[in-house]
Amino acid sequence: MTSITSNELNYLVFRYLQESGFTHSAFALGYEAAINKCTIDSNLVPPGALITFVQKGLQYLEMEANLSNSETDVDEDFSFLQPLDLITKDAYELRQIIKEKKKSLQKDKDKDKDIEREPEVERGRVREKDRQEREKERQERDREREKERGKLEKEKEKEKDKEKEKEQEKQDRENHEQEKLHEDHADKETIADREDKNNVKQEDAGASGGAEPMDTSLMSPSLASEIPSSDVTILEGHTSEVCACAWSPTGSLLASGSGDSTARIWFISDGASRSVSQNGPTNVLVLKHVKGRTNEKSKDVTTLDWNEHFWQQGLMMDKQEFGVQMVSCLGEFCSSVVIFAVKRFGAYVVGELRSTLTKHKGPIFSLKWNKKGDYLLTGSCDKTAIVNNVSFATSSTDHMIYVCKIGESRPIKTFEGHQGEVNCVKWDPTGSLLASCSDDVTAKIWSMKQDKYVHDLREHSKEIYTIRWSPTGPGTNNPNRQLVLASASFDSTVKLWDVELGRLLYSLDGHKEPVYSVAFSPNGQYLASGSLDKSMIVWSLKEGKIVKTYGGQGGIFEVCWNKEGDKIAACFANNTVCVLDFRM
Repeated sequence: MTSITSNELNYLVFRYLQESGFTHSAFALGYEAAINKCTIDSNLVPPGALITFVQKGLQYLEMEANLSNSETDVDEDFSFLQPLDLITKDAYELRQIIKEKKKSLQKDKDKDKDIEREPEVERGRVREKDRQEREKERQERDREREKERGKLEKEKEKEKDKEKEKEQEKQDRENHEQEKLHEDHADKETIADREDKNNVKQEDAGASGGAEPMDTSLMSPSLASEIPSSDVTILEGHTSEVCACAWSPTGSLLASGSGDSTARIWFISDGASRSVSQNGPTNVLVLKHVKGRTNEKSKDVTTLDWNEHFWQQGLMMDKQEFGVQMVSCLGEFCSSVVIFAVKRFGAYVVGELRSTLTKHKGPIFSLKWNKKGDYLLTGSCDKTAIVNNVSFATSSTDHMIYVCKIGESRPIKTFEGHQGEVNCVKWDPTGSLLASCSDDVTAKIWSMKQDKYVHDLREHSKEIYTIRWSPTGPGTNNPNRQLVLASASFDSTVKLWDVELGRLLYSLDGHKEPVYSVAFSPNGQYLASGSLDKSMIVWSLKEGKIVKTYGGQGGIFEVCWNKEGDKIAACFANNTVCVLDFRM
């Protein structure tokens, strides 16, 4: 008997995920099952091969159940069995079902024969009776259909009424927005005085055993308001989901990376954002990563970073530089780091390819310039980190964290304590504390002065995807503000931590789906969070409340603030980038 191998089955599932649009699932299966190494010629496998394969199996099972050595009569359309029976029952049970239905069919045939033997008049009566019953059934079905149509029309009318109510509510919110801003300003002054008093009380309570963390899901967001469409600029042009975005050091240029194998540089004016229906600003620079093509599905631009040092040096020459990396999700997994030189002339931007680094042999998902801008660090799924910095920290699926230094053959520090894959590591602004988050639903804070973690942060209920330090405390532009750590999780929450005491400050509960990105405002007063529920929320760190919200048309993969703190960029799964004007 011909059998299918595991490699062939993996390839069929891989093709099904790819054809159905499940790009990330296809990538994960392709990488773990080493699809790129299989010898199957993709040109010989037609579209929908897996579905066809399953349908053929069901047909075979039908034939096996209908055919037996003792029986030669077969119902040609196999109408005795339902698909659910074929999936849930074995051949013996299916044969029993067929036998019972055949007996019932035979009884019906015998009845028909008896009717044929009756006199012609009696047979006519029976036929007329059957016809009347069928006519009655048809009329009942027609009445039911009419009722259903009536219900559908009523539901449509209700939906239209709801839409009108929503539009009216939105119009009312916009009309009263100015009045709310004035009232909010007065409320903020009162709240600020009240919060100062509460902070003194919380400090006293902390000295005597610590206060309970505040759950913002129980608080009414009195200051919350939806960002109006007039304060939103939608940047269109990418032909696939946008994975990453980053503002230039001056804040006027925004870089975005997409699954269409391009990075785009958008010039954002200093004024307020604007709502557009066309493809955003016309002065957009497209940086192609695949020669001659701008829509290569197998090569995603997953992360990018500006070289701040080169930017500062190039201000006098009107020349700037940033690094972006391109990763191949399918096929040969040939990943590379691409460095472009970018020049700006007023509102117009031009760029040229400076160099391409091709040392990695697997997908690259992390990239970072050092502060001086002369070294670059990259991390890949090929289990290597290519060193372009004096010292750095790495994390991996082996649950370990290593701190390494150029010139040293072994890590200078090893941190062990997580029980799952470590998803992210971040140094605090002073470079003395290292934070990490993991699939083991914990975040930990480490110090170079000891081997064991300083704090073990356990409040999330699902995997923690990313973490961020606030730009506050010693070594920052906001030295008088408290240093906090934010963690974003698949449990749909964002949590803020007191890193000195290792306790929860706020649990920010506003999203309904996993939170993929968080970013602090430059002044450390606000936190933006983006989720797969298609919404971005801006939180006040002083009050732990929602102050602004925005709902897009796709899941959000990353959010970031510009240097001035008056604009927030968010990249969406529906191929767009949104720039939101934020002014409090």
